Amino acid sequence: MPRTAKPTDFKTPDHEYARTIPCESLPLTAPLQWIKLGLSDIFKAPVISFFYGVCFAIAAAAIEWLVYLQGSHLVIFPSLIVYMLIGPFLALGLYDASWQIEKQHQPKLFHSMKAIKRNGVSQWGFAILLCVAMIFWMRVASLLHALYPEMQGASLTAFLPFLVSGSVVGLIFSALIFSISAFSIPLMMERRVDMMTAVFTSFNAVKKNVAPMVLWAVLIALGIAFGFLTAGIGMILTMPILGFATWHGYRQTIRRKH
Repeated sequence: MPRTAKPTDFKTPDHEYARTIPCESLPLTAPLQWIKLGLSDIFKAPVISFFYGVCFAIAAAAIEWLVYLQGSHLVIFPSLIVYMLIGPFLALGLYDASWQIEKQHQPKLFHSMKAIKRNGVSQWGFAILLCVAMIFWMRVASLLHALYPEMQGASLTAFLPFLVSGSVVGLIFSALIFSISAFSIPLMMERRVDMMTAVFTSFNAVKKNVAPMVLWAVLIALGIAFGFLTAGIGMILTMPILGFATWHGYRQTIRRKH
């Protein structure tokens, strides 16, 4: 006679590939708390914050300098691909520092640099996924350029098809990339899960907390924009805050093991 199924029968084992880890429901103002905690971590790990902040600043300044030298916007997308490749790995060091502070350890720069070794295969796989996504976006953007008016001094009406289609496609693409990357990297680092588990978990967490995650995306965009508008100098401060805040957001959002 068949027995009655129990909830534990449907529990996914930790080692299974491409699962979705449950998430918590967040209040709208949660990202503001993450920023506050991230700012606190800067004072607890000033050397690490400055080191990674300078790395981000150099990368941003290099992109702007390259665009200036080339005198063309066509180099922006290839440069951003490189930035998206190195960005997650620089952020890994910040996540590790916040993790060490959380465990009441003294964060150390060399220890944070070794964070990439905790789950290298999945982390590199995710970086490559981001690069492929950026290359795909470049191809889509080149197709959208067909809607760009050929005549000089064209009216706003002539620009509308290009502006509207580019904005809609860009928004959809940005939302997708943000959803799969919001918590993927810290999850892969801490729990050493596979890339697809991290991607599915992050996407699910963003989908279930749309309002606070929109606010978080806006805060990230403002921080990065401030960094680029200041020729990269602003990133010395904004990127460590955002990196530490991302760790605290991950801790508050993704349900922990019991």
